[in-house]
Amino acid sequence: MITLKAEARDVKVNPKLIRKKGVIPAVFYGSGKTSTAISVNKLEFTKLYTQVGETAIINLETPAGKLDVLVHDVARDVVTGEPIHIDFYVTAKDHKIQVNVPLEFIGVSPAEKEGGVITKVMHELHIEALPAKLPQHITIDLAMLMTLNSHIAVADLKLGDGVKALVSGTELVALIALPNTPKEDLVAALDISSIEVEKKGKKDEDKIEEKA
Repeated sequence: MITLKAEARDVKVNPKLIRKKGVIPAVFYGSGKTSTAISVNKLEFTKLYTQVGETAIINLETPAGKLDVLVHDVARDVVTGEPIHIDFYVTAKDHKIQVNVPLEFIGVSPAEKEGGVITKVMHELHIEALPAKLPQHITIDLAMLMTLNSHIAVADLKLGDGVKALVSGTELVALIALPNTPKEDLVAALDISSIEVEKKGKKDEDKIEEKA
């Protein structure tokens, strides 16, 4: 379990003074917890956030006890881009949560050897899962793109036990086509793919009705 220490914060103290001490003002809330002001060490949080982002459960050690949390929001300085405030969301072990999980592409498509070019349509996926089942990322093997004009849809992804995608299974994740293929041709190919899926579903329905 990833651990981060937090200290109680006096909301009457100017946040700018707090940041000068190398800490970041923050709050935690959710799962029956009232919004509580805290602060965390800037270097520790930055290192942790770089490694796990917003999709890993963090064991937040507060003066009131240990809490399982997710990084819900990070406000940043408009000039430096450094974090200036953090929202932590408290999770419950038996309550499913919805998050956007980054997609990690690995492998090489055989179709690239034929001159194909990969287009990554999606870079994160909206999912639902219990905190213990929450993946930090979803791995996609580009070797699945075997031929030109082949594609990978959400339904093709291996999400893991207890993980549910909250978008249509027909949504495209990646595809491969010849270089300089006009955008309208790619769109047409995607439309055809959707139509084929719909037709297959319609045929299955018809078969069920015939048996009935």
